[in-house]
Amino acid sequence: MAPRRPDSAKRSGGVRAPDFRSSGTAAAAARRHSAAVLPSILTFLVIVASGGLLLMIEKGMLSGVETPPPRGIKTLGVGRHMSQREKAAEDIESQILQDIRNRTMTSMCSQKNVPHSLWSLTPQQRKTLLQHVLVNDEYRFLYCYVPKVACSNWKRVLKVLGGALESVDVNIKMNHRNDLTFLSSLKPEGIRYRLQHYFKFMFVREPMERLLSAYRNKFGEIESYQRRYGAEIVKRYRKSRGGKNSQVAGDDVTFAEFVRYLLDEDVERMNEHWMPMYNLCQPCALHYDFVGSYEHLERDAEFVLRSVGAPPHVSFPARQSWYKPVTTETLHYYLCSLPQKLLRELLPKYILDFSLFAYPLPNTTAEHCRH
Repeated sequence: MAPRRPDSAKRSGGVRAPDFRSSGTAAAAARRHSAAVLPSILTFLVIVASGGLLLMIEKGMLSGVETPPPRGIKTLGVGRHMSQREKAAEDIESQILQDIRNRTMTSMCSQKNVPHSLWSLTPQQRKTLLQHVLVNDEYRFLYCYVPKVACSNWKRVLKVLGGALESVDVNIKMNHRNDLTFLSSLKPEGIRYRLQHYFKFMFVREPMERLLSAYRNKFGEIESYQRRYGAEIVKRYRKSRGGKNSQVAGDDVTFAEFVRYLLDEDVERMNEHWMPMYNLCQPCALHYDFVGSYEHLERDAEFVLRSVGAPPHVSFPARQSWYKPVTTETLHYYLCSLPQKLLRELLPKYILDFSLFAYPLPNTTAEHCRH
């Protein structure tokens, strides 16, 4: 039997992305500000539409495509808050990006060779997807979690909404399975009902930034990953690893060795922390109502919580003090340190993440990397 819909979660029809239209001088200034980001985005969309993206990677023809700065990160100075005009500019820019992402996904997902429903996926694809979709029946939503895209904090939110946690700020180690309901645990009729009637969302992140975050975290901090994956990577790709029977700790895997490992992996069988976002959440098959971004995490999370009717006291957690973000400079260093051949072979593995979610390809030409 389908769960009864509570009064607190009533909505009429589908929930659309917020309309950030405004009036007066603030709106005019915001539109002028937003227009500045359009050339690089439009250039990217022309590439996608022409079907020449992979060719441009292979031919090294991306030197003329400017890589825009990270969006949603403003350096305003200590103690300074955004003005109404600046906020209006950011809001309209966010709306433009959301519209572009929606149009891009609609266009690409309309292709005949793309799976258009959960049931048209292969058994392996369907298993992966169902294991990454979390269910909340009280507020009637489905969340497809993507590792390294704030999924731990979203799981905290789900546990608070489900009553398992008193607050998102409770200082406990996150258990990623307890007190959570996965779509994979439900019967087919229950899955169909929720897919049809619940609000569905996911969050995405710049693909190479997410990959670097996974590399630094798992091979720099997590001993179990060093033993399971790091040791294997060193044995496979490092010539000077010692004798045949020597012990390998796997705690010094280089980024280039990690990339070589990824190139030999089937994307549908990768570990979830570096599996492409497309393969984890299958956006063409699940038809998400909202796709938020890591770059606009706080604002997009607030929109989702409002959309599902979450109580006012439930907010998205602030980042932990120990969190080490991947900066633009750090990503630039790692990508530019890779042999160009490796990067050209790596990008096609994540090409659907770049194209579907409207992220520009990284510019790693020799001239760009010198700066």
